[in-house]
Amino acid sequence: MLITIQTKVAVNLAQAWESWTSPEHITQWNQASEDWHCPSASNDITVGGKMISRMEAKDGSMGFDFEGTYTEVIPQKKLVILLGDGRHMSVLFEEVDNEVLVTENFETEDVNPIEMQQAGWQLILDSYARHTNAFFGSK
Repeated sequence: MLITIQTKVAVNLAQAWESWTSPEHITQWNQASEDWHCPSASNDITVGGKMISRMEAKDGSMGFDFEGTYTEVIPQKKLVILLGDGRHMSVLFEEVDNEVLVTENFETEDVNPIEMQQAGWQLILDSYARHTNAFFGSK
């Protein structure tokens, strides 16, 4: 099954892309709640390149690496990623009414309920939007 989540950011396309792809930004927004953080990230935005981010509870009780390999890269437009567990994910960037609409599509996993997966991914994307808008400001 495919889940779609979206957000809009009030920045230009280059800034939206930079915030989603730059490790310096990823470590600032890649968490679903305030009690988690992303202490490290690396990102080789080329076909065959890898994205890796470390997500950890701030209290040290748990953590995991999230990773994938890029199978398609169209700068400032589209990323397609084969995740480490074999699922696919895409990220689309499009200008809409002086903002950038960011759409993520991803295949569900079999462990957690679909609603929980969608809510978790949406929280992370909402964190991306808050960081991006605060860092770059309005156009």
